[in-house]
Amino acid sequence: MNSLEKFQRILIVFLVAIGFFYGGYYFGKRGYLFEVRKNPPQIKIINQSPSSQTVDFSLFWKVWDMVGQDYLERPVDPQEMLYGAISGMVNSLGDPYTSFLPPEVNKAIGDAINGSYTGIGAELGLKEGQLIVIAPLDGSPAKAAGIRSGDKILEIEGSSSLGLTVTEAVSKIRGEAGTISTLKLQRAGVDPFVVTIKRGVITIASVKWEDKGDGTAYIRVSRFGGDTNQEWQKVVSQVNTQMDQLDAIIVDVRGNPGGYLQSAFYLGDEFVKKGPILWEEDSLGKQTSLDAERPGSFEAIPAIYVLIDEGSASAAEILAAALKDNVNATLLGVKSFGKGTIQDAKDFEDGSGVHITIAKWLTPKKVWVHGKGIDPDTVVEQTEESITAEQDLVLEKAVELAKKY
Repeated sequence: MNSLEKFQRILIVFLVAIGFFYGGYYFGKRGYLFEVRKNPPQIKIINQSPSSQTVDFSLFWKVWDMVGQDYLERPVDPQEMLYGAISGMVNSLGDPYTSFLPPEVNKAIGDAINGSYTGIGAELGLKEGQLIVIAPLDGSPAKAAGIRSGDKILEIEGSSSLGLTVTEAVSKIRGEAGTISTLKLQRAGVDPFVVTIKRGVITIASVKWEDKGDGTAYIRVSRFGGDTNQEWQKVVSQVNTQMDQLDAIIVDVRGNPGGYLQSAFYLGDEFVKKGPILWEEDSLGKQTSLDAERPGSFEAIPAIYVLIDEGSASAAEILAAALKDNVNATLLGVKSFGKGTIQDAKDFEDGSGVHITIAKWLTPKKVWVHGKGIDPDTVVEQTEESITAEQDLVLEKAVELAKKY
């Protein structure tokens, strides 16, 4: 799949567990490297700006020199200034999914996507300017503390979250394993409340399955990481060899924040015989279909059900839409998150990285779900009673429908 192999493309909502981001307004132009030898900073430009560059950077250098010469708490850290400058440039685009990642953050994000990281184990997002929990991850401290998808974060460590970006919130919530994070949350129908969470080391398998009886297999996909394709194939093999009869498959992507586009495509290809699994639309409006390309083990399964919720984002939505549009899968649960952009992830020599939004993704029927989400065919909501009793009403409904098929 050449179009996918050109980039390491990523579709994910920021994980609270992954690390902190450097804030501030900042500068950065590819090609500049700085060597700081003494205070005030003496700057050596290793590479010049591209000849097509028309921006006058003299203001930046003036401010850089002023900070180095006049700032009260000297000496300043020029590397942090550089990272902050680059981050500010990227953040000026106003896209929460386009971001610069200093080395430790970039590594933490990579670890998180691949299922191992330190933190509380929850994804954050912004909806209408409000910081919210997209989803607590399976087996995470956040989930154990009772945090739910859709919870509004009013305060972090006793300070208001109003006006914070996702990256700033991540910075405040992040911490070492064994330390405590305190959040003030608001939930629909409930007065604001404070929750304390003990940060931990979290390792999560991305795919697991269970035989629900009567020819129904339940497959849980919690993320789309670097190991997901391999884990998926292992599960597919187990389903095919351990189940004497297979009439229905339930795919659960609730609370799945996304991950690698290639992985979402790969899983969709297990079910879709031919046609587009998704479309990409570039900045010029050119649309390219990414079509099914391999024989899949589940192409002939007559009944497919997909479980979604407000924590199902990006790559999870790609899979849900692909199955709905191509194999008439039934979606159950509540409306998904609605992230319809693709990021190109690049790593640099110093360990830092950048995620840049490069395209939109569209469903097989060319619908852009960004900011809107995907509506389920059958709405099933968890109640306070069912949550307290650890009863999964959505899964129960899917199993009921599968057995009637």
